[in-house]
Amino acid sequence: MANTHFDVLIVGAGISGIGAAYHLQTHCPDKRYAILEGRDNMGGTWDLFRYPGIRSDSDMYTLGFSFRPWRQGKAIADGPSILDYLKNTATENGIDQQIRYNHWVTHYDWSSEDATWTVTAKNQKTGRPVKLTCNFLLNCSGYYRYDQGYMPDFPGIKQFKGQVIHPQHWPDDLDYTGKRVVVIGSGATAVTLVPSMADKARQVTMLQRSPTYILSLPDVDLIARWLNRLLPAKAAYQITRWKNVSMQTLFYQACRRYPKLMRRVLRQHLKSQLGKDFDIDTHFNPSYNPWDQRLCLVPNGDLFRALRKGDADIVTDHIDTFTENGIRLKSGQELDADIVISATGLNLVTLGGAELHVDGQLIQPNETMGYKGMMLSNVPNLAMVVGYTNASWTLKADLTSEYVCRLLQYMDQQGYDKVTPVVSGDVEEEPFLDLDSGYVLRALEHLPKQGDRKPWKLYQNYLLDLINLRYGKVDDDALVFSHAGDAASHTGQLAAAQQA
Repeated sequence: MANTHFDVLIVGAGISGIGAAYHLQTHCPDKRYAILEGRDNMGGTWDLFRYPGIRSDSDMYTLGFSFRPWRQGKAIADGPSILDYLKNTATENGIDQQIRYNHWVTHYDWSSEDATWTVTAKNQKTGRPVKLTCNFLLNCSGYYRYDQGYMPDFPGIKQFKGQVIHPQHWPDDLDYTGKRVVVIGSGATAVTLVPSMADKARQVTMLQRSPTYILSLPDVDLIARWLNRLLPAKAAYQITRWKNVSMQTLFYQACRRYPKLMRRVLRQHLKSQLGKDFDIDTHFNPSYNPWDQRLCLVPNGDLFRALRKGDADIVTDHIDTFTENGIRLKSGQELDADIVISATGLNLVTLGGAELHVDGQLIQPNETMGYKGMMLSNVPNLAMVVGYTNASWTLKADLTSEYVCRLLQYMDQQGYDKVTPVVSGDVEEEPFLDLDSGYVLRALEHLPKQGDRKPWKLYQNYLLDLINLRYGKVDDDALVFSHAGDAASHTGQLAAAQQA
């Protein structure tokens, strides 16, 4: 197994990895890099998920890259269009030539003596391990497991005679024409599937344990369309991007600061979509405040239209057991089904689930603290891309990649080989993500922590991050810079900083 060395290794060829590669070759053109992709195609989420109606739940003027305008008409775009956008971006910039497919990363091993990462990946075609080395590691593999979605242990599921499907593993040959379909869940996947399947299925039922806040928005941005008629594409794109960032930020802040008011606003919105006779109190009145969990978006009210027409219905109840022909609920109601779709969420992981070692010591991510939401305490020369929970993923991904480039430039200018975030003082630990969603709560014990103050706190605020990451100084007090072979940099110096 011959080692191949790179200045930077990017793990993951999805939206984060493609963006990171662009920033790296633009701002650090002297750096030799490669992208390791575990699957046989680029695109990440937008290639993996193939279920009907797959689309963005953010507008493409903020989900798109900062450096490449989204030129299609729909702001809320379908999955294939997003995948084409990613592939075209990679091809136009030569990024596709740097991708090594079928390299599923299993281990990261850091050596302070050499200031080098050794990355072990399994070749998915041959089954053999492949080792590569790099000076800096940029993990862009996202935050959920690609090989396994979350599937609850439903009672009696083995006696059900129909099909049970998780959206993350959608069969290419599934024919649901004329079938009775039950979609379990109330999140983004469920509210996408229900209206998308309603036209062909005999009946589609959305079965939820508890309601979710849902907002309808048009899939075409009329202001963006108007700006594109008046201005060059890049100028129109940037103005629209900032308009949408501002609107998202104001809406989120209003929900957090004035939850009672925004609950009433959202309720009135639902009445206008569903009509006065619909049972909103049962099916669309969450027990939590707006944005305690991620709010769902439905383009042009497609879910509400399907419910009004009777092509779909919604049931709010708990599952008692699966039966041969469907699902019996706690209330005693029975739902007949030919197909049950478990839109029950994701399994979250850090660093794609790969093992992490620093100088031979196994590092558990939940024992670390996130520096600026992208590096891990006491782990040198590693950054990871984690997008926003309250806005488009790519907004934070772009800023993270820009910051990594600034960090690499600073290290080159000063002659440093290593940079390590170190927690000093009495920083209090907090959960890494601030949502009460089930998929987040299930994973919190496995995720890194965040702190109660800068630079360890995640503010989930693009404007603050823009100031701190794009314009803030690189050499702050939480980073320890050092040279290869400098043992004190990783032992004595770090220990001293932690005791300070």
